[in-house]
Amino acid sequence: MAASSETIEMRDGERIPLDALRDYLRGKIDGTERGVELEQFPNGHSNLTYLLRVGGRDYVLRRPPLGPVAPKAHDMVREYHVLRAVGPHFPQAPKVFLSCQDPAVLGAPFFVMERRHGAVLRKEIPATIAAIPEHPRLISEAFLDTMVRLHAIDASADDVRPLGKPEGYVERQVRGWADRWERAKTADVSEMDQVVRWLAARMPQPLAPSLIHNDYKLDNIMLASGSPGWDTAGTTASLVEAVLDWEMATIGDPLSDLGLTLCYWTWATDPEVRAAGIPALSARPGWYTRDQLVARYAERTGRDVTHIGYYEVLGVFKLAVIIQQIYCRFHRGQTHDERFENFGARARGLAKRAAWLAEKYS
Repeated sequence: MAASSETIEMRDGERIPLDALRDYLRGKIDGTERGVELEQFPNGHSNLTYLLRVGGRDYVLRRPPLGPVAPKAHDMVREYHVLRAVGPHFPQAPKVFLSCQDPAVLGAPFFVMERRHGAVLRKEIPATIAAIPEHPRLISEAFLDTMVRLHAIDASADDVRPLGKPEGYVERQVRGWADRWERAKTADVSEMDQVVRWLAARMPQPLAPSLIHNDYKLDNIMLASGSPGWDTAGTTASLVEAVLDWEMATIGDPLSDLGLTLCYWTWATDPEVRAAGIPALSARPGWYTRDQLVARYAERTGRDVTHIGYYEVLGVFKLAVIIQQIYCRFHRGQTHDERFENFGARARGLAKRAAWLAEKYS
């Protein structure tokens, strides 16, 4: 099929064997006899996401990146099970249809989910949304309130509880991400060592656990493109059509979710070290500040946000490791995607930012 404005032809090296996929889907998804087509969604630096059309109906297929990947990363079967568990409790979770653990089919495990339609915000606001009065405030509130609804899901529910082990969550995060850094680093970065020591020494008492997304940022939500809900006097409930990229969702400290969100939410007056490497729509006029997001979260949830600074440092540290893991694959020749060539410098910039924040919050 001809690529749409949202998709591209599959990139060299990231092509999926269509015949093998068609054979696997036969009898599992209706319409294979009427044709199976694939295009690739171009965005994202982690997993590979494709538009799958079967018998004229659209789906989304997700699989890990090609080549060796970090242990426990890019677990598509786990993401499938997360979405199955979360879906009955959270309408913004896309419905899943099937998963395949057999790497003989496509070279790696994958899953298929429904396609939702709406606007994903990256570098620009679509004109239809930009024309709406007060859209930065409305999006800020809808974004935060959707996180609040996610954190309100009963983490002890039978289908949700198996998604994570909340006891010792933050301690495991610090230790685990420090280990991942050691495995992925291509040069010594003193700021990362400094931040690891700071995180280990200042660990706060955890809040009651909740279901957390673990990568909650503006370009992981899909906004409704229609008119319902886009009303300055109305509710934010209908503004968010979907929340995407659930591979890291778990049960843990809810402030770790908010802290990671804050590291993506740069502001126009931020010093360069704080905004380094993360250009954000939130830096434009009319968007909530980080303080406003935190205050709204505290008001809506009743949770104590005293130690949110710690979780922001943890979030920036984790992001630095993730970026370095991607760069490590490029550095070792496991991927030749030129988008990743400068990721080593980006990881070092995030390390400096984490160290700067640690000093600020000390």
